[in-house]
Amino acid sequence: MKITVSNWFKSGSPWVWLNAGAVAVSVVMVLGLLALIAVRGLGHFWPTAIVAADYTIPGNSQVQVMGQIADVEEIPAQRLVDAGLPKPGNKALIDRQLIKVGNRDVSGSDFVWVVKPWLQNVSHPKDAIALERREWGNFYGFLKDVRQNGSVVASGTEAWAALQDSIERAEDIYSQIYKIEKKEIGHINSGLERLRLKERSLELKGTNTPEALADIAASRAVLDAEYKVLEKELGDLYAAFTRDSIQAQTIDNNIVDINVSKIVRAYQPNAMGFFGKVGFYGDKIWEFVSDDPREANTEGGIFPAIFGTVMMVIIMSIIVTPFGVIAAVYLREYAKQGFVTRVIRVAVNNLAGVPSIVYGVFGLGFFVYFLGSHMDQLFFPEALPSPTFGTPGLLWASITLALLTLPVVIVATEEGLSRIPSTVREGSLALGATKAETLWRVVLPMASPAMMTGLILAVARAAGEVAPLMLVGVVKLAPSLPLDGNYPFLHLDQKFMHLGFHIYDVGFQSPNVEAARPLVYATALLLVIVIAVLNLSAVAIRNHLREKYKALEI
Repeated sequence: MKITVSNWFKSGSPWVWLNAGAVAVSVVMVLGLLALIAVRGLGHFWPTAIVAADYTIPGNSQVQVMGQIADVEEIPAQRLVDAGLPKPGNKALIDRQLIKVGNRDVSGSDFVWVVKPWLQNVSHPKDAIALERREWGNFYGFLKDVRQNGSVVASGTEAWAALQDSIERAEDIYSQIYKIEKKEIGHINSGLERLRLKERSLELKGTNTPEALADIAASRAVLDAEYKVLEKELGDLYAAFTRDSIQAQTIDNNIVDINVSKIVRAYQPNAMGFFGKVGFYGDKIWEFVSDDPREANTEGGIFPAIFGTVMMVIIMSIIVTPFGVIAAVYLREYAKQGFVTRVIRVAVNNLAGVPSIVYGVFGLGFFVYFLGSHMDQLFFPEALPSPTFGTPGLLWASITLALLTLPVVIVATEEGLSRIPSTVREGSLALGATKAETLWRVVLPMASPAMMTGLILAVARAAGEVAPLMLVGVVKLAPSLPLDGNYPFLHLDQKFMHLGFHIYDVGFQSPNVEAARPLVYATALLLVIVIAVLNLSAVAIRNHLREKYKALEI
């Protein structure tokens, strides 16, 4: 057979190659995007060298700068000329560097842009130190001495080892303080609040008898006594926590006193070997995924956001799956196929295209202000006027996203039900099973892979949503997790943090843009990983179900 262009097109080969090329380009673009996010985000945690140099702007006095190079970019030399500065050299493009100089409590700024040709006497001092602090960002300088209660205990070459010991001691005390404040005192405060609400409830019901009030007073006295013990222990810990301090010197010879209780980590990147840097890098990555945020979310970790995202997705999945399956079963198995059913299907498909912010406004108006306020009046009158469920929280955020993803689950489940041969249903009915038994024992198990497909699509969309969550429960910083050891353990009324909103907040609302930029990439990468893990878990379950019921489909 003679092969011609016309026959080649008729064979469909061009479209096969076109589709394959489109898929290949899409895969390359996705991998490239993930690589960019990974490099920009994960590179932030590597301990780069500390640079010290003299910086002279022509026509101005010379200043000394010290810090870590955060970014390098090329700018047109004409930009300097337009600013009234001389052009360095004859190049049309010149390099400028963004240096993280830290020392915000001394200089007032974390970062500074410098023109590279104007840097002179560049060096990398081996004894330069970087201090990560709980407040005021990083400090860069030189360690002078370590003190206890104001008295010098180590200086010179011995100061560095003494500082590491002091930081380790302070971190141990900080862990004890954190445990007492967040867990033990938090448990007592929760108990006191429950007693207050119980007392208020008795008052509203008119059953606040002396005996009942005496029981509440006795329970409150026990909690107060426990609190006083913890308060004394906490005072002793704080006194020991603030015992040690250091004196450090900046590059421009300013002497700074820093309490060790304010230091999270101290390191000398110029003196670290490769394996030392790898160990430091691993510690920073672990801190990022397991610690609480600090410094307006520009330092520390994002564990509360990870926890909140996963918790919300799980609750959303528990809500949306049964409702989506029930709706699909009714439309496919019970509803009379006619005009009304077709209209309902069209409406369901159209709901999938409604902007997510519309769902957020609906959730705020109906779930929070209407349903939540009525729940407070019916079930929590003792807490009023402080709202319990009449305010944005985890429950309303989960239900709002369940409503948003409901059309996806309905469509996927209905398609799965339609693929099940009618002979399977007829065979079950012929053996004496009722329609309900056929549906529950035969049809739904065979359609379970399609249900999981709908759930996968729902999770993929819900986990990355931000706009509706800003209205129905997500906050910049949550003081505690929605799941803890205090009754009722799972706090559905509590506001929570979310990775998607965290990206928005750090990227667009942070007062320290340069410090926040790397964390935007790192958090975005982590959000992709969380969504991938959730989806892969659902895919594994779907594949298991598909293999289990494959024989019934043949």
